[in-house]
Amino acid sequence: MRVAVTTQEPGTAPGQIFLGPYSVGQTVGQTGALMVANSGDPVWFRPLSSSHLQNADFKVQTYHDTRTGTAEPVLTWWQGTIAIPPTYTNLPAGSPEPGGCYYIYDSHYRLLRTVLARHGFNADEHEFLLTARGTALFIASKAVPMDLRPYGGAEDGAIEDSEVQEVDLATGRLVYSWDMLEHVNPADSEVPASDASSSGGVWDAFHMNSIDEGPDGQLLISARNMWAIYDISRASGQTVWQLGGKKSDFTLGQNADFYWQHDARFRPGNLISMFDDGCCNTDTPAEQQSHGLVLSLDFQSHKATAVRTYYHQPTLYSQSQGNAQALSNGDEFIGWGQNQYYSEYAGAGNTEGDGLRNLLYDAKMPGSNISYRAFRDEWVGKPWYPPSAAVRGRPGKNTVYASWNGSTLTRAWQVLAGRRPDALSVVVERADRSGFETAVSTDSRGPYFQVRALDENGKVIGTSCVVELDRDGSGDGTVAGTSGCVRPRQAVRQDR
Repeated sequence: MRVAVTTQEPGTAPGQIFLGPYSVGQTVGQTGALMVANSGDPVWFRPLSSSHLQNADFKVQTYHDTRTGTAEPVLTWWQGTIAIPPTYTNLPAGSPEPGGCYYIYDSHYRLLRTVLARHGFNADEHEFLLTARGTALFIASKAVPMDLRPYGGAEDGAIEDSEVQEVDLATGRLVYSWDMLEHVNPADSEVPASDASSSGGVWDAFHMNSIDEGPDGQLLISARNMWAIYDISRASGQTVWQLGGKKSDFTLGQNADFYWQHDARFRPGNLISMFDDGCCNTDTPAEQQSHGLVLSLDFQSHKATAVRTYYHQPTLYSQSQGNAQALSNGDEFIGWGQNQYYSEYAGAGNTEGDGLRNLLYDAKMPGSNISYRAFRDEWVGKPWYPPSAAVRGRPGKNTVYASWNGSTLTRAWQVLAGRRPDALSVVVERADRSGFETAVSTDSRGPYFQVRALDENGKVIGTSCVVELDRDGSGDGTVAGTSGCVRPRQAVRQDR
C-alpha cells in the first residue's frame, strides 16, 4: 500500500508510523503490518497471505522479561479474521472470528511470543497491552447463549461477551480476568437486541474496545455500544465510576458528549482521552463529526469538561475504530478509524470547523483502505536477515537495486561487482539511501553484484547475497554456493 502525504510541517514528533491496512471492501495492496516513514515510504512490511486476514493494533511496546530482569522494545499486533458482512455474518460486525492471536516481535524481527486467549474466548483485535509485570492485558470475546426476550430479542439468541484477560508471558498462565457480562447490565446498551437478527442471532450489547491501566492499578474500559467508559476496581471488579451512557456519574459539559467512542486512555491530572466516532447510527441523538477528545473530570462536581478537541479538514464521519495518541513532544496523533486518514496536531488542537489549525501532518491511505488504529512511535530495527539486491542491465550501464526491509539504521549503500561471485570489488563507494529501495547506476559489467548497507558512520551493517546479471539483462536470485548467504524466512529466537 502506498500512502499519500498531504501535509508535512516542521515540528512533528520523532518516530515512524504504524498501520494495519485492510478494507471493508477491496483492499489496495496487501493486508499486513506496515511501518512507514514521514515521507510515506515503507520502512518495514510484513504482508499477509490473504485479504481476509488482518493485523490490528500494530505498535511499539516494552517487553519486560521477569526471568532475566531485562526490558526491550518490541513490536506487537493482533492477527486474525474479523467479522465483516457480507463475508462473515455469524458474529456482529467487527467481532474477532475464532483463531486469532497476538504476536510479539523483537528489534531483529524475530518472534518472541505468541499469546492466545483463554477458557473458550477468542483473542480480540481491539487491545493488547504489555505491562511492567511481565504480563499482557488484552480483550477476549465470545458468544454466550442467552434468552434475549427480556431485552426485546429472540429466545434462542446469544450475547457477545467481552472479558479482560491478563496472561503471564513467562509461563502462559492466566493471572487475572474480568467479565463484562458479570458486571454490566446489557439492558443499558444503545444497540437494540433485535439487531442480533443480522449477525447469526448474536447481540453485540457491549463491544468493549479498549483497556488502560491507571496509576493505582484500576482499569479504564471503553464499551462502544454502551456509549460509556468505566473505571473498574481491579481488586473488587466493581465499577468505581461511569462516564457517559445511561448511568453516567458525570454531567457532560459543552462539547463533552460522545457516542460510539474508542481508545479511552488515562491522562495526567484527571484527564481522559478518547476518539469520539460520534456517528453513524440512526439511533445517535445528534450525529457529530468524528474527532479526538480530551476531557477533564471534576470528581467534586461530577462534571466532565472538554479541554481539547482535534477535528479534521475535510470533515470526517468514522462509523467505527480510531484512536488518539499522546506523543512525547506534546503533540496528538489521531488515527481516523474507518476513514483513510491519519494526522498529527500540535497539542492545543482545534475546534469544529477549524480542522486545519495546528495540523502538522496528514496522510491518506489509497482506495477504501483503513487501519483500526494508527500510531507514531520511535523504533530501531536491525533485521536478522540480510539486505536484498537486484540488478538490471542495458548497453553500457547496469542498475543495482538495494533494499533492507525493516532496517532503520541504513543511511547509504555500497556496491560490489566482479566476474566471479567469490572475487568482488567495490565499484560504488557510497550511494545515499533514497527510500525503501535505492537504485544505483554503475559502469561495471559484473555480471555478479552485491550490496552492503552502511550506517551513519559509514560502517557496514549488512551484506546482501550475490546476484547475477542474466543474459536477458535482469538478475535478482542468489548464487548457489555463495557462503554466508541465506534467504529470509520466519525466525524464532527460541521455543516459546
